[in-house]
Amino acid sequence: MSTPENRPARSIVIAVDGTSGSGKSSTSRGVAARLGLRYLDTGAMFRAMTWWMLTHGIDVHDPAAVAAAAERPRIESGTDPLAPTITLDGVDVATQIRSAEVNAGVSPVSAVPEVRARLLQLQRAVIEQALDGAGIVVEGRDIGSVVWPQAELKLYVTADPAARAARRAEEEGGTDAAAVQASLEARDRIDSGRTTAPLVAADGAVHLDTTPFTLDQVIAHVVALVDQVRTAQPFAERATS
Repeated sequence: MSTPENRPARSIVIAVDGTSGSGKSSTSRGVAARLGLRYLDTGAMFRAMTWWMLTHGIDVHDPAAVAAAAERPRIESGTDPLAPTITLDGVDVATQIRSAEVNAGVSPVSAVPEVRARLLQLQRAVIEQALDGAGIVVEGRDIGSVVWPQAELKLYVTADPAARAARRAEEEGGTDAAAVQASLEARDRIDSGRTTAPLVAADGAVHLDTTPFTLDQVIAHVVALVDQVRTAQPFAERATS
């Protein structure tokens, strides 16, 4: 395990939280690739857990059943931002975890405290390993507030609901945008309302509304924020510059 004394001088953790469809995944991967950092998609871990429950006959709407099985799946995340991977018991499940069944089941599974505790351990282990190098960009919904509150840079990424729906519908091959927007807003309510690690802007997080910007513009802005962090300017100056 790395410690502050033996970590590389410029090692950094960037915590990227935000709503579904806000662009946080594309932004996180782009920033990591631009800066030579590792990348972790914690949402994929929850989706992998959900897929395991579904394929093993666990009722995802039964918190006790989900909790009892939470230690069983072996979930591994590849952290190359140009080719991130997610495996479940040694099998690549990158396609399966984006299915409609997982979309419908991931929120109740994610709300189970035992699931969050299990994946929290895995997430922190990946971050610790990355800190032996240049660092890592970690995206999710509770990274800056729960998983790694000591992150050198915390972001809270949002976008207009209609813009988020249009982006997600395009990703899903032309799905009806109105239906996607309703689904995203329902997910927001669940994520923000759960008692365990709700979706919130972490203390000190920089709020990024990506609605009017291109992906390249958002990535460039985040890279500039990282440069400011690495020059050790006061946080108030970084957040308003």
